[in-house]
Amino acid sequence: MNFYVMTLFPEMIMEGMKTSITGRALQSGVISVETFNIRDYTNEKHGHVDDYPYGGGAGMVMQAQPICDCYEAVMKKIGETEKKPRVIYLTPQGKVFNQKLASEYAKDENIIFLCGHYEGVDERALELLETENVSIGDYVLTGGELPAMIMMDCISRLVPGVLGKEESADIESFHDNLLEYPQYTRPVEYRGLSVPSILLSGHHANIEKWRRERSIERTLKVRPDLLPEADLSDKERAFLRELESDRKDN
Repeated sequence: MNFYVMTLFPEMIMEGMKTSITGRALQSGVISVETFNIRDYTNEKHGHVDDYPYGGGAGMVMQAQPICDCYEAVMKKIGETEKKPRVIYLTPQGKVFNQKLASEYAKDENIIFLCGHYEGVDERALELLETENVSIGDYVLTGGELPAMIMMDCISRLVPGVLGKEESADIESFHDNLLEYPQYTRPVEYRGLSVPSILLSGHHANIEKWRRERSIERTLKVRPDLLPEADLSDKERAFLRELESDRKDN
């Protein structure tokens, strides 16, 4: 998996991605991250990449020319490919990023991110690059670098070879559209709170059943909107109906 980031702050991207799991993946070559400074491609003699918006209004808008020229440099670096790399523009106006999208993006070989700033990007750049507009939530940040790093981190975890043997993306929150079950480690008792006895039993089938039920229970409590699409067995759906019935009675 190769990530290409068009940004005004390349050092921010690289410093964030060189740590923890993504850092190990970069060192091993399972993923790669390359930044392109949009400012390097401006034709403006003072290095400006923004200007006042037509029609008036507050703030400045990133110009199309440096973005498009930067994109052409990225495509030249990528070279010929069977599939045109998707270009993701990070914006609050885009579709909301989630685990399902991450799984889809993890199948790509190359992904290009466009990190905007100021009041946004000249619409013509977005049209020419045929961007896919994506948001990480209903709030506004100062730029697209943090959302890009969040997406790259999430997508990378789904790329084969990124997670180690003791780590798995198959048992984390949002797998099967459920939140993850509660986790415990030593000691068995801490400040009057004990690890559930079933986790100490060594009975793997019962432990798995307990974990699935706790995942269903937690999802119903915190994110019930996920449950209609959850991958549940008939017995698990019966368990969910019991939980829902108990909630109504209480």
